Amino acid sequence: MTWSYVSFRLIDFVWLVLSFSFFVALGTHVILKRLPQKYETCRVYVLFQDLIRYGKTKQNLRRDDWLCVFDVPKRWFWHFYATSLVWNGGLLLAFSLNITLRQQLCPQWLTSLINVLSGSKVLGNEAPHLCTVLVQLLLWLHSLRRLLECLYVSIFSDGVIHVAQYIFGLGYYFLLGVTVLCSDRLKKGIVLFILASVLQHQSMVLLAGLRTGKSGKVETLAHRLPKGGCFELVSCPHYLAELLIYVSLCLVLGGQSLTWWLVVLYVLFNQALAAQLCHELYVSKYESYPRQRKAFIPFVM
Repeated sequence: MTWSYVSFRLIDFVWLVLSFSFFVALGTHVILKRLPQKYETCRVYVLFQDLIRYGKTKQNLRRDDWLCVFDVPKRWFWHFYATSLVWNGGLLLAFSLNITLRQQLCPQWLTSLINVLSGSKVLGNEAPHLCTVLVQLLLWLHSLRRLLECLYVSIFSDGVIHVAQYIFGLGYYFLLGVTVLCSDRLKKGIVLFILASVLQHQSMVLLAGLRTGKSGKVETLAHRLPKGGCFELVSCPHYLAELLIYVSLCLVLGGQSLTWWLVVLYVLFNQALAAQLCHELYVSKYESYPRQRKAFIPFVM
């Protein structure tokens, strides 16, 4: 494979650092699981677990009351996708279409930001590659679907996330949109994008169904054993689908974008950590939980 950009750019460094951070977090969690139970009351241990856990994986964490000050509702997840919808669709995609179709100039602040992050010299009137616009459109559609799922499909309990996770989530979608514009301009992957999106939607519907009756009304906010679909293979198929969606976007860019492969690497470690925490919860909570079921990737992990 020949990379279009041989030099290592600032945007690549950012995603490499993020990937490495979540790799370290995953490795640290695995190591801490092997320590004697007495260490679970250590303040450093509790702070670490408080930062990496959210939702149901956080409910049984024994922590000081003052840490609850930094909790925000997990149902605020829709804020992430609303932010992406406005930033990646309402602004960045609109800018790209205006440059391409109406020959308008790209805003100076955006051009300067791309130049700093990519280390290249992009002109304000330089139209983005068709593949770049396509990835922007797919990302916007992905954000729209996830927003609608959060608002009309998912049934949230009183689960919480750390305010640092919330701020990071908002910043993530800002960075992601700019990364698309900094990625190499090279196509395929739409079929994988569609299949992964269907898998993720099906998984979200099955999870919501655990809390509703035949009438469709909410019966409980308790966490139940997920069954059906790809839940028979892994504990978190919706996380696997998220990874496949980002792989598909990388393929749309031709599969030769170092920057986007670093994004995929970040998503891999990020989703693997979240999936491992969920998997451990299911295994400890349900004695009948299938032992052959993996956390994230079928037959692998």
